Amino acid sequence: MNYADLLAPIHQFLHCRTPQAWIDEARKPENLPLLLTDHMVCELKAAQTATWLIRKYVADKPSGEAILAWLKPYEAFVHREDHDSEFIKAHKNLSKRIIARNDIPWGDELLDKMILLIKEELHHFYQVWEIMQARGIAYQKITASRYAKGLLREVITHEPETLVDKLICGAYIEARSCERFASLAPWLDEELAAFYVSLLRSEARHYQDYLALAARIAPFDITSRVHQIGEAEARLIQEPDNELRFHSGAPDWHTN
Repeated sequence: MNYADLLAPIHQFLHCRTPQAWIDEARKPENLPLLLTDHMVCELKAAQTATWLIRKYVADKPSGEAILAWLKPYEAFVHREDHDSEFIKAHKNLSKRIIARNDIPWGDELLDKMILLIKEELHHFYQVWEIMQARGIAYQKITASRYAKGLLREVITHEPETLVDKLICGAYIEARSCERFASLAPWLDEELAAFYVSLLRSEARHYQDYLALAARIAPFDITSRVHQIGEAEARLIQEPDNELRFHSGAPDWHTN
């Protein structure tokens, strides 16, 4: 399948492409365990972000607690010293109905889009874990990259700007993930390349959902905020980074 039409708006949305130096480093076979590990954790972080948005802005209290419980087995897996696969049981049961408060005009829209995103991200977590298992790659805890934290520094700290900015940040994170899957796929083995290509469609929709929600919720034109946050995102991708991660910047660790 030709994904050029899918990637064209993503390339237009992002303010830069992934540096070739990052691709050259990420494609090395010895870096695959690190990359898959960070990818798996990033899928959980994406689900956590969507869960936070639902709980803070739209869900009633019982629903907020229920959706938080969805993530606990996955969080236990990535944070525990003695890792187990209890999250597999939870993975088959992401079905409890979540109730939105009825005083927010855009509540149902945010809820529907974020619930779908959570389910897909947790499914991707499970898929990456399966690939790691099949390849004999044991999960080991790693430090987070500076990327998401650096992006969230751009968020204005009063509402409704806070929510709008967080949604725009979410759009850039999902779009960058999509761009990196496409950038890496040609350099990976056939199985892994097919998997990364299979993720493109959902990741592309995720960025569009975040952006559409930001435009729907904001009582102002979001164009300037989208541009400002996009510039910050590009800096994080282009600036030197001292460790390889899925969203890290240009590699600088060989010169340290």
